[in-house]
This record gives sequence, structure tokens and C-alpha cells, in this order.
Amino acid sequence: QVQLVESGGGLVQPGGSLRLSCAASGSIFSINAMGWYRQAPGKQRELVAIMPTSGPTNYADSVKGRFSISRDNPKNTVYLQMNNLKPEDTPAYSCNVRRGGTNYYTDEYWGQGTQVTVSS
Repeated sequence: QVQLVESGGGLVQPGGSLRLSCAASGSIFSINAMGWYRQAPGKQRELVAIMPTSGPTNYADSVKGRFSISRDNPKNTVYLQMNNLKPEDTPAYSCNVRRGGTNYYTDEYWGQGTQVTVSS
């Protein structure tokens, strides 16, 4: 079992910045990937950024150049730095952790989510 606790969401004006944090605890082993997703009301959940333990980081086209994902492995924490925020970036953001091997995962865990609101 893996527990994920997110923080850093809030209200920000267009063009502003936020940094989301996700701290993992519990059975932290064989981490395949860590990432961030978002979902607006009435829409399908969308991958924002994912960082595999092995392999390249992947970003959604809508956030490339504005968002960046990073990991602090000793702290078991993943971050999402969000710059130049737009109203379209307003949904709930959830942290995701997958356990498994290099080319597969066997377990998947989600945080409760943190709300981001971009408005003037």
C-alpha cells in the first residue's frame, strides 16, 4: 500500500505560478513511474506529466514549455512546477504512482487531489 499526500493548490491569477507537491509513503519499492493528472468537471481525466524511473519524461502538449515535473527520490516526493498558468489549467490535479518493473506496472495509487483555480 502506498499513501500519497498532495499540496500546493490554490487560487492564482493568469500568468502566475504554482508548485504542487506529492509525498509518498508506505510500501515504497519498485516504483515504475510517478506523474500528475488533472480532470475538469464533465471531462475525461488527462495526463499532465509522467516521469518513469527508466525512460523519458512525457508532457501533455498543452503544458509543454510551461510545466515541469521533478522527483526528489530521497524524500519520495514528486513536484509539478506550473508557470504561465491559464484559465484552461483549472481543474483538480492528482498525483499518481505506479509500482512494477522497467516495462510494466502491477499496482497504481492515487492521491485525493488538489484544486487549482486560475482566475482574475
